Amino acid sequence: MKDQGRLREKMGVYFVVGTQDCGYSVERTLEIVREALQGGVGTLQLRDKGSKLTAQERFELGRQMQALCRETGAIFFVNDDVELAVRLGADGVHVGQDDMQLADVRAAVGPDMYIGISAGTVEEALAAQAGGADCIGVGAMYATSSKADAGEPIGPAALRAIREAVGRELPIVGIGGITLENAAEVIAAGADGVAVISAISRAVSPRQAAAALKGIVRSV
Repeated sequence: MKDQGRLREKMGVYFVVGTQDCGYSVERTLEIVREALQGGVGTLQLRDKGSKLTAQERFELGRQMQALCRETGAIFFVNDDVELAVRLGADGVHVGQDDMQLADVRAAVGPDMYIGISAGTVEEALAAQAGGADCIGVGAMYATSSKADAGEPIGPAALRAIREAVGRELPIVGIGGITLENAAEVIAAGADGVAVISAISRAVSPRQAAAALKGIVRSV
C-alpha cells in the first residue's frame, strides 16, 4: 500500500540518474547510485535518456538500482517508461506533461504505485492533484544543462505559489539546476525535497554530496 508520509519523508533528497549522466557506463552508474544512497538519497529515479542501452539492458540496470534501493530503504521511481515501471514492480513512475494522461497511467500501473507528475504552473499542479497524482516535481527551478527538456526556469517564487495553491498535503519536489548553494531556497519556498542530477552525479564524492544535501533539507 502507498504511504504518503513515507513518500514525503523519502523525497528529501531525490536523485534522478541514467547512464547518460555517468559516462554511458552501467558500472559507473551503479557505483554512483550506491554511493548516493549511502549518503542519504531517499528516492532514486531511473531516467535513462538517449543512452545506448537496449530495452533488456535498461531493465537489468533498473533491477540492480531497485535492489540497491531496497538495501537502504529508498523509494525507486522510473521516469516516463510506464511499461518498464510495471515490469520492474517499481515503487513509482514519474511522467511529464507531454507523456501519458494521468488516468491512463493509473490504469496501467494499478492503485498501489506512486505516480509523480511534472508541473511548472499552478494550473498544471492543480490538475495533477485533482487527477490523483501522489507527488509533483516542480521546475525548472534554475537553468540546467542536465535535462534538455526542463524548460525555462520558473524559480522558487513559482514553487511557492504552487504550494499555496495545492496546500500542504501534496508532496512537492523541486527540480532543475539545484545545487548545494541554492537548495535551501527551494525548501524555504515550500518544497519537501530537492531532485538533482549533476549535483550528485558529477560530484567528486556522490556520498558526500548526498549527505550535504540531506543536511540542508533538514536544516531549513
